[in-house]
Amino acid sequence: MEANELTASQAAALMAKGELGAEELARACLARIEAREPAVKAWVSYDPARAIRSAREADKRRASGDVPGPLLGMPLGVKDMIDTAEYPTTDNSPGHFGNRPSHDAHSVTVMKAMGAFVLGKTDTVEFAAAGRKAATHHPMAPGRTPGGSSSGSGAAVGDFQVPLAFGTQTGGSLIRPAAFNGIYALKPTHNLVSWDGARHYSPSLDTIGWYGRSPQDLTLVAEAFRLPGADMVTAPPVKGLKVGITRTHNWDAAAPEGKEALERAARLLAEAGAAVFDLDLAEPFARLNDTQRVLMYGEGRVQFLAEFLLRRGDMHQDFIDRVENVNQITPSLLAEHLNLAARCREAFDALFGADVDVVITPSAPGEAPVGLDTTGDWVMNSMWTVLHAPCLAVPGHKGPNGLPVGVQLIGPRYGDATLLGIAEAIAPVLDPDLKL
Repeated sequence: MEANELTASQAAALMAKGELGAEELARACLARIEAREPAVKAWVSYDPARAIRSAREADKRRASGDVPGPLLGMPLGVKDMIDTAEYPTTDNSPGHFGNRPSHDAHSVTVMKAMGAFVLGKTDTVEFAAAGRKAATHHPMAPGRTPGGSSSGSGAAVGDFQVPLAFGTQTGGSLIRPAAFNGIYALKPTHNLVSWDGARHYSPSLDTIGWYGRSPQDLTLVAEAFRLPGADMVTAPPVKGLKVGITRTHNWDAAAPEGKEALERAARLLAEAGAAVFDLDLAEPFARLNDTQRVLMYGEGRVQFLAEFLLRRGDMHQDFIDRVENVNQITPSLLAEHLNLAARCREAFDALFGADVDVVITPSAPGEAPVGLDTTGDWVMNSMWTVLHAPCLAVPGHKGPNGLPVGVQLIGPRYGDATLLGIAEAIAPVLDPDLKL
C-alpha cells in the first residue's frame, strides 16, 4: 500500500511509531495529485515545495519530541471558501481571484495547532452557494459530478490525493459528496466548529465539517476541535443497538439504488444483532425541506448584498436573485420557519434515549449524476441540516454503474461523540472496503 492510500488514522499511528515520515506521506499525496489532477481537477492551488517544507518541519518536530497531537505531519485539503494565509481564497468567484487573506480561518488554525499542514485549496461551487460550479470530475467516473459544493474536497479524499479535507454544508454540500465518492464525512452539530474566516451563505445553517476514509479519521479531527466527548469515543456492541430506519417524506425522491442502500443497511445491521425498526417522523418534519430553502434564500439576501453593491455587473444571476429576493422571502415567512425549526429540533432530540440510539437515512438520492452542470439533489440532506443534528456519512453500497451509494447516521444535537462511536461499530458491517 502506498502511503497516500492509508487512512488518516493509519498514517497517524505509523508516524507516531516512527514507521512513516510526514515527508514520505506528503510526497505520496503529491505524486497522486500529479498523476490524477488533469482528470479529476480537485485542486485550485497547491505548492509541492511548500508541502515538502511543512512535512520536513513536522518530522523535525517529532524527532525533537515536540508532538502536539496525532495530527502532526498530516496533510489537509481546505475548501476554497475557507481562508488560508498561504494560499488565495477565491471562492470560485471571478471578483475574488487572487484574494490573499492575511490570516487563517479559525478551523485551519486549530488543525495547524495540532500539527497538520495545508496541502492546498480544493475547488468549490461559487461561494459554496450557487453560480459557477467547480471544475472537478468524479474520480471514478469522469463526466459525472463528485457532488458539491464541497466538490474538490470530496473528490480529493475519495481519490487518495489527501487523507483529510474540510467541506461545508448549508443544504447537503458535505454529506452528499461523501455519498458520491464513497468516503466518510462528519457534519458536526451546528456551531461546534467556528465559522470565523469562512464565507457565509446562511448563518442559521452553515456548518464546517470534514472528510476521511474511516470513522476513526473523523474522530481524529473531532478530537482536535474538542467536540464534547470526542476524546472518549467508544464503539458500542452492534448487538442490541437501537437503530431507527427513517425514510422520511423525501422517500419518493430516492432512486432505486438509494432505497436499496437503506434497505441493505437495515438488513445487515439486523443480521448483526441490532434492534432495527422503522421510525416515522411527525408531520411537521415534512416541511423542513421548505424551511431550509426559506432560511438559505432569506439569509443569502443579506450575505451577498455587499457583493451586489460593489460589482453587480460581474455577479452571477443566482446571487442577484438572492439580493433582489426573487423568491419573495418575507420577514413573517422567515420567522415562521425559524419557529418551526426550533420546535422540530426539540422534538427530534427527544426521540433519543431509551428507544433510539441512532437514526439511519439516505445520504443522497442515488449515484452521482452525469454532468458538471449539477452537483446533485440535496433533498436527502436539507432537513437534517435544519435540525442542527450531527450527520455522519457511511459508504458501502454500489449502484447500477458500480458507483458508491451511501447512508447517513443521524444523532441528537451535541451527540457527536456518541455518533462517532456508533459509526465505528456500524462501519465494518456496512462497508466491505473499510480498511482499519
